[in-house]
Amino acid sequence: MTRFLVSETNPGGRKLEDILIQLRAEVLARSTKISEDTRPEALHVMGNNMKILEHLSAAIELAQDSTHLLDRAFGPSESAHGGPPRIGVA
Repeated sequence: MTRFLVSETNPGGRKLEDILIQLRAEVLARSTKISEDTRPEALHVMGNNMKILEHLSAAIELAQDSTHLLDRAFGPSESAHGGPPRIGVA
């Protein structure tokens, strides 16, 4: 059972890349709020956030690549309409 991702049991879920894009936007928004804080702790958190943003961007690219591959091979997903998964076991 999935909580966040679209599946046959969760047709109201979202695509992985959409969740990651929203998460990246939120990390970026929080980072903007501390961008002028020069305290060591804020600089450390900002450095961590920049690394997290890089990892999120890479994860978004991978998720989009998987979606494009599945779309080309099997057509659009029907999971949002309660359809079976395109690969794997239902």
